[in-house]
Amino acid sequence: MSSVRQQQSDKVSVSSLLAIALPMIASQASETIMLFTDRLFLSHLGKLHMAAAMSGGLTAFVICSLFSGTIGYVNALTAWHYGAKEFNQCSRVTAQGIFFALLFYPLLILLIGPLRNIFVLAGHETRQIGLEYGYFSVLMTGSIFMLLRSALSGFFLGIGKTRIIMFANITGMIVNIAANYALIFGKWGFPAMGMQGAAWGTICGSFSIFIILAVRYAGKKYHREYLTRSNLKPDFRLCRRHLQYGFPAGMELFLNVTAFNIFLQLMHSYSSDVAAAVTIAFNWDMVAFIPMLGVGFAATSLVGRKMGACKPEAAESAGWLAWRAGMLYAACMMFIFIFFSRFLAEFFSGNFSAEENRKVLPLASFMIRLASVYTLADITQIILAGALRGAGDTRWVMKASMLMHWLMAILAFIIIILGMGILMLWRFRSGIWKKIKVIEQPAGFVDEHQVLTGNL
Repeated sequence: MSSVRQQQSDKVSVSSLLAIALPMIASQASETIMLFTDRLFLSHLGKLHMAAAMSGGLTAFVICSLFSGTIGYVNALTAWHYGAKEFNQCSRVTAQGIFFALLFYPLLILLIGPLRNIFVLAGHETRQIGLEYGYFSVLMTGSIFMLLRSALSGFFLGIGKTRIIMFANITGMIVNIAANYALIFGKWGFPAMGMQGAAWGTICGSFSIFIILAVRYAGKKYHREYLTRSNLKPDFRLCRRHLQYGFPAGMELFLNVTAFNIFLQLMHSYSSDVAAAVTIAFNWDMVAFIPMLGVGFAATSLVGRKMGACKPEAAESAGWLAWRAGMLYAACMMFIFIFFSRFLAEFFSGNFSAEENRKVLPLASFMIRLASVYTLADITQIILAGALRGAGDTRWVMKASMLMHWLMAILAFIIIILGMGILMLWRFRSGIWKKIKVIEQPAGFVDEHQVLTGNL
């Protein structure tokens, strides 16, 4: 009987999941609002500015994702040590994440210049290249705060203190929105910086989040419980373990967002109207996607803690519970995307001219409805991949993700080529094209095709 009670107590309850997940959902929602507001403000400057923010911002995120994803594995490592009641180790693994951030940042700075070629090779309009590269370069300059935040957030996630992250992110959101308004439009005595003002506003918000997390991490409470200030020194054994499990997690994130970014850059190369429609659709897709990252982070933390305490059954329970919560949210977003797509598209396109709206609105509405198709599957992979990372199964997740993203991309390309070839062959063999009249024929001209077919 006692063993049954023990197993029941080991299971993760809805309340314990929500205690970690809700603050993280709120934190990720604040990140969504920051990005959303950036693009909404920039849409007042024109569709090209809004599209450039999407392209430049996503490219900056792609380049940083390998490093931030690797550093962010502090979450799972901290959770394992917390579950094993090795509290001193929690701050030691966090310190290695901080050192990785300081090590990786110079590499990111060196990449800023050469990576301008990404936008050139994608075939974007000349004016858009200038806008998106300016936005991208400023974000990369301030990327150190994102890297350091990944380590500090991982610590608080691992020990389950997610309200601190929520408070920091909401504060950062408020700072970001205010700074964007001032720097984009030139308010309160600041110069109107337009595109670059949006990027500097984002950095102001990121810096605010970092400062709050750093002050709390180094404060008396957490130093007393975890020796946070005393353990700020390199440990090569812990670094090696961190890279062993964290690098596959970072690589998985990098490959995922790289595949997505290639698709986005190609879409942006068609025309400014297509670029604007794609940006509108993915702005709303973020509303479904980013908050669920919070549930994925919570799944990583809970599974890691249960595995650290040698309770794999409880870890499995935590993963399934997080997944069910995600499915409920996904169903709501699918309903909204299907039945309110036009209203969602008009939220952004209302700032465009009537002619631009006529071209962009139908395409954006269609893309929003299309996003509803993969919402359930997308949220499933976010949450259960998070659970698997918490268990340390990062290499398998990386391989599966790499296989599916890139194999499917290659297959889609081959299918498109084969399909186009078959369609062209059918069309040419059908002879329908023989009836087309591009010019008016002169009087008395004999149409040989009509003679042969008896239609003369």
